Amino acid sequence: MRQVVLDTETTGLEVRQGHRLVEIACVEMLGRRLTGRHWQTYLNPQRAMDEGASQVTGIRDDFLVDKPLFADKVDDFLAFIDGAELIIHNASFDVGFLNAELARLGESFGSIGDRCSVLDTLAMARERYPGQRNSLDALCKRLGVDNSRRDLHGGLIDAQLLADVYLAMTSGQVAMDLAFEQPQESSTAAMVAAPLVLRGRPRVLRASAEEVAMHEHRLDALDKSAGGASVWRKLEAPAALAEAGSA
Repeated sequence: MRQVVLDTETTGLEVRQGHRLVEIACVEMLGRRLTGRHWQTYLNPQRAMDEGASQVTGIRDDFLVDKPLFADKVDDFLAFIDGAELIIHNASFDVGFLNAELARLGESFGSIGDRCSVLDTLAMARERYPGQRNSLDALCKRLGVDNSRRDLHGGLIDAQLLADVYLAMTSGQVAMDLAFEQPQESSTAAMVAAPLVLRGRPRVLRASAEEVAMHEHRLDALDKSAGGASVWRKLEAPAALAEAGSA
């Protein structure tokens, strides 16, 4: 599945008051892996920034004067996100601003929902951590994601951090689904009637040193968020002892 993690910065909080986009940033994932591809642009909003927005983002009016208009970048932006699942924190905010910009260009551009599905990580976090703070900074701290570079809100940095947060929040999803999915009776009968026959020795792919290091880093983050050894580490210990005993 192709996913695009997206973040925007704006002149203010209320799109209904005529506030506009000043930055769009996207990072791409394929099969839950960051590909290194990203798309980012600053935009001339054709209006002044709110002082509060400038303090949060560090973006000033004079910086935006020579930046392109949304109309100049819309085709490249839509080509980058087309057909992807968008991962956005507080999606209604960003999608509202994006749809308002598209509407200014005419009905032919449609809306974000015409091109992409949207996953809201804020809604996901509220479901998983009810009653807790679920801002991006709070989730980074809870899940062990390093956000030390985030002195100010910036679209590309926030999109990259959100990608790490999303992967951390969903890291056990596939394993849990496989563990609890029970085969139907018809499937079980078919397996008994037609047993699997291996026609060659399965190829075993060993993890590289880099992949092992990434795995350990992820487990360290899980241990930190769990306040102790994660389930994976608890399972690894008996397995390591068994392997040592058979050597």
